[in-house]
Amino acid sequence: MSEDRETASTPEDLTRLFVERANAGDAAGMALLYEPEAVLAFPPGSETVGRSAIESVCEKLIAARPTFPFEEPLPTVRAGDLALTSTASSDNTGGRVQVVRRQSNGTWLRLIDRPESK
Repeated sequence: MSEDRETASTPEDLTRLFVERANAGDAAGMALLYEPEAVLAFPPGSETVGRSAIESVCEKLIAARPTFPFEEPLPTVRAGDLALTSTASSDNTGGRVQVVRRQSNGTWLRLIDRPESK
């Protein structure tokens, strides 16, 4: 991961970092919040697999320069090096849910991400 970007020291950091990077137009930084073989359930009805493909989706997502509001995380559920994080969406697209994993260096990355459930 790039040394000039903040890393997630807790599972909850990932939501904040994602929103900050999205609002900054940093698709590469958004993708770095995912494991190399992560799965993103986006666009709706499809799966995007792998960090490179996720970066491409992020580039398309931020191309119109939308503003991403910060959504307060719901309580995190942990089981060892795995955690389930979620937020209630502010745009009525359903809950956002992620499975995240602690890395060998103690940081956290997204493994599975479902950003909307409708």
